[in-house]
Amino acid sequence: QVQLVESGGGLVQAGGSLRLSCTASGLAFSVYHMGWFRQAPGKEREFATSISGNGFGTYYADSVKGRFTISRDNAKNTVYLRMINLKPEDTAIYYCGAAFSIGTQSNEYRYWGQGTQVTVSS
Repeated sequence: QVQLVESGGGLVQAGGSLRLSCTASGLAFSVYHMGWFRQAPGKEREFATSISGNGFGTYYADSVKGRFTISRDNAKNTVYLRMINLKPEDTAIYYCGAAFSIGTQSNEYRYWGQGTQVTVSS
């Protein structure tokens, strides 16, 4: 059974920081590109960032570039999202996904976690 479990969400004030984690099981973790998407209430899920299987290739949406950093530790089957200088518009449920390529569309991802809530107050 493939399982992706996100953790680390919470409530922070604007300008604060959070570090999210996503731990995978049941799949060959290093084979998959991993991505972080986010979904605000009433909105479509949108791409935030992704990382290649070996960790050397990364992509960022313009909305998070310079503030978010994605990384992975294949020995721990875990992908991380470090977020700094958070803004109220970053408020969303954050999901990690696993894909066969680094895509920007949610339908390109094969597996998803349940999500973790990030709330940024002004």
